Amino acid sequence: MSFVVAPDDASSIPRRDAAARAHLAAVGAARAPMVLARDRALIVHGPLADAVPSVQRGTVIAAGGEPGSGLTSAVLGIAAAATAAGEWAAMVDDAGTLGGLAAAEAGVDLARFAVVRSVPRDRWATVVAALLEGVSVVLAEIPRSVRVGDARRLAARARERSAVLVAFAPDARAWPVEAALRLQTQGGAWAGIGEGDGVLAGRALAVEVTARGRSTIVPMRASLELAG
Repeated sequence: MSFVVAPDDASSIPRRDAAARAHLAAVGAARAPMVLARDRALIVHGPLADAVPSVQRGTVIAAGGEPGSGLTSAVLGIAAAATAAGEWAAMVDDAGTLGGLAAAEAGVDLARFAVVRSVPRDRWATVVAALLEGVSVVLAEIPRSVRVGDARRLAARARERSAVLVAFAPDARAWPVEAALRLQTQGGAWAGIGEGDGVLAGRALAVEVTARGRSTIVPMRASLELAG
């Protein structure tokens, strides 16, 4: 079916005055689905779930931990929350040390996970901002020289795009501006050493969660499977 509007038939042309626009906006608002706060959250599964059951979109999470403390597993667990929801996650892996197996074991759907490497220091903020435009969760290691202004702009970009920025470093306090959560992972002893056949089975970890100035330390267990 087609409609032909004669140029001289002004009555057949849709109105474009202020009243018509206001009516259209009102109809659109009435038809728009209501989004509850819980629907804006990404549900976290795996070892991190006890410490951080969900992550609110539009926020920044500052994460810290020394090598071997479980930091990588923790931040990948947040990326897994996005891919489990059918969305995309990305990581700025400047050191080039992230392995696909580690990401997969953390629950990340590799088909929805992008990795960006070899980012020049002076382009770090630009690259992270570009990823926040189209990716639900962005993991990015905090450079030593991050500027407060860049950090504030990235926090604003995450809020505007309803994305989650996970900024990580050995110390979560390296993120120089406000964060919704600060996570500091703490390594523990491995299980399985000296037991039975002596094969490593898992590791008891802990993560200190700070929100609104209050800190809580939550146990977190990381399992390890080795091919025999």
